[in-house]
Amino acid sequence: MSSLNKVMLIGNLGKDPEVRYTPDGTPVATFSLATSENWTDKSGTKQERTEWHTVVAWRKLAEICKRYLTKGRQVYIEGRIQSREWNDKEGNKRRTTEIIATQMVMLGSRQQGASSGTGEDSYDPGPETGQPFGDAGITDSDIPF
Repeated sequence: MSSLNKVMLIGNLGKDPEVRYTPDGTPVATFSLATSENWTDKSGTKQERTEWHTVVAWRKLAEICKRYLTKGRQVYIEGRIQSREWNDKEGNKRRTTEIIATQMVMLGSRQQGASSGTGEDSYDPGPETGQPFGDAGITDSDIPF
């Protein structure tokens, strides 16, 4: 039986994307995304819980995120969950879980920075690749960690 690792999130950016480059010049954007859950508890008090996600975008999608996304912007992110481990400066083992983005759609109004009056902007790479935007053939060997 096959497996599935797919994430779909709608949330707001906690900070502007930070872009770095791998030794071969591949752009990688990282940003935090907040998703919130609201409910009313048994006593009738409204409650809210916010989850923070670290999102990583590669190549052309990283460049688009850097150019168009800003803190507070509402976006739809589609991708997969990936965990990794490393040792910090003190030699302690650390672990993080990230969302590796393959698709991004900007949501919200023009006041939030949208470039069209429709309230939504998505990106298509055009005829060069024939693939949905952001799904640019990333393999595990492209990931430097």
